[in-house]
Amino acid sequence: MAIVLLVRHGRSSANTSGTLAGRLPGVHLDDTGREQVGRTGARLADVPVVEVVTSPLERCRETAEAITAHHDLEATVDEAITECGYGDWQGRPLSELAQEDLWKTVQGHPSAATFPGGESLMAMQARAVEAVRAHDARIEAEHGPAAVWVAVSHGDVIKSVLADAAGMHLDLFQRLHVDPASVSIVRYAPQRPTLIAVNTTAGELGWLRAPAPAADAPVGGGAGPASR
Repeated sequence: MAIVLLVRHGRSSANTSGTLAGRLPGVHLDDTGREQVGRTGARLADVPVVEVVTSPLERCRETAEAITAHHDLEATVDEAITECGYGDWQGRPLSELAQEDLWKTVQGHPSAATFPGGESLMAMQARAVEAVRAHDARIEAEHGPAAVWVAVSHGDVIKSVLADAAGMHLDLFQRLHVDPASVSIVRYAPQRPTLIAVNTTAGELGWLRAPAPAADAPVGGGAGPASR
């Protein structure tokens, strides 16, 4: 029952310009993004993070560095949690893409969306969920059931992992929102995953130092962490 903190990269130069960056190289955090990830790193400074896994793209690696700076760790790069392969959409303005017929499918029926020359959203979810669950099982085996680790990734990727954890069909994942530098928290357990938090950008996280909770869901909701 390890806990994964899903951290979206901070605001990037592409976010500011309204461009779908995809996997283009050279997309870095902007000034606001660097401030955002600095605050996220500070939020996680008192959390006993045992490992940080990051997408290989620069904006995620820069975000991961803001977290590992507070811990005696080096981030592990994993291509399986990289950005969706947007194919021919990559590098184009979002305002232009919103006029495409595929945009409506992405919004209303994402499980049917495949980007021209790229990846389907279903394939993106499958490889990201498989990677996160595999890392989680490995880290729990190595560090025990109270282990806390971080996965630094991208908005749509994190939303797809959260949808899986919530038992939501991918067609509902646009109901989720994940801001730059936000922290979402999932605990995987033998019975089911549990969504502990979604899209948090502020608040103390030291309560994650507490022992791992019981596997069963407490009837009535339980008392919560003592330090929260």
